[in-house]
Amino acid sequence: MTELDADDLLPSDRMRNHVLEGEVTQIHRGHRYAEEGDTFAIDDTTFEVTDVTERTLGDLTDEDARAEGMDDLEGYRRLLERAHDDFEWDDDSEVVRHRFEPR
Repeated sequence: MTELDADDLLPSDRMRNHVLEGEVTQIHRGHRYAEEGDTFAIDDTTFEVTDVTERTLGDLTDEDARAEGMDDLEGYRRLLERAHDDFEWDDDSEVVRHRFEPR
């Protein structure tokens, strides 16, 4: 079990605030940033990584988008396209889902 820097897993203040508010319970990243059982802290709240799963963008659902603070998968896709200059959605692109919960 490792204590992570929340900034490494959660790339923006907005994302970290949504995690604190319980609106975001997972994040997909292009690489593995944590292992199950790792922890990170935001302010005085500690979170534990409960699941790390390799997937593809084509595996994502509206439920995944909602767990990342979006209304639906299409909104999530648009967010990724705005956030990353050279991003193009490809259903076969590999991503890693990191799920977490307050400890």
